[in-house]
Amino acid sequence: MSPRRHLPMPELAYRNPNFMESLPGRPLRILAEYLDPLTCMRREKVADTIVIFGSARLAPRQTALAHLDNLKRKFARKKSTHAIRLALRAAKSRLAMSRYYEEARELAHRLTHWSMTLGKEPRRFVVCSGGGPGIMEAANRGAAEAGGPSMGLSIQLPHEQYPNSYISPELNFCFHYFFMRKLWFAQMAKALIVFPGGFGTMDEMWEILTLMQTGKLSSHHLILIYGREYWDKVLDWEAMVDSGTISEREFKLLKFADTVDDAFDQVRTDLERYHLPLDKFI
Repeated sequence: MSPRRHLPMPELAYRNPNFMESLPGRPLRILAEYLDPLTCMRREKVADTIVIFGSARLAPRQTALAHLDNLKRKFARKKSTHAIRLALRAAKSRLAMSRYYEEARELAHRLTHWSMTLGKEPRRFVVCSGGGPGIMEAANRGAAEAGGPSMGLSIQLPHEQYPNSYISPELNFCFHYFFMRKLWFAQMAKALIVFPGGFGTMDEMWEILTLMQTGKLSSHHLILIYGREYWDKVLDWEAMVDSGTISEREFKLLKFADTVDDAFDQVRTDLERYHLPLDKFI
């Protein structure tokens, strides 16, 4: 009788991509999206963050101005049509909205410069964004130009989107699960600054507001709405109070600013009042 052959050694479960990407492997994937950022942040001694939200579609002023100039040259000798008027109107709007990119960039620069005076062990109030373009890029860019670190919490999407180039490489994270990404926005932030944005910005803003409303986040966490000219057209906060869907106390969870100077002063004052010295480190 010939000797029985040994079976090949099976692959370790955690090295088996078929298992790790399967439904039973989901709890491990979720846990990885908690533990990996936690490990990196501890290694980099990040104690807390200032999160800056806003539209991915807003461009730097120079880019928006160049786009408008190109369209004007392109259409200079053409008869005006509805399509041309729409294109020029959109380009002019894009140029007007580019002020928010530049102001987010300047605010992140000033906040980072201030936070660096507080020391590096641990690092306090690190600027954090959603990692993509637009206002997110402006936030990371301003921090980089100040010579400080910044964090990017990107999300894996069906269409191509890459982390912007201004994120500190050691604090560059990508998530599959939106809820894990939101957890890291909320868990580390001592202040949230909401620049003009669309569905994604509003989703993140309402998430944080709900956590504060229900006591899951401290009321000492600052939520600063930046750019009332935009937000008052998009959302009627007072109507919510008048209708009884939120209380006056809940409305007062929000602070507002329209200039970099005002925003910087409010954020710094609030953080110095409620979050210095550090009460705990992750």
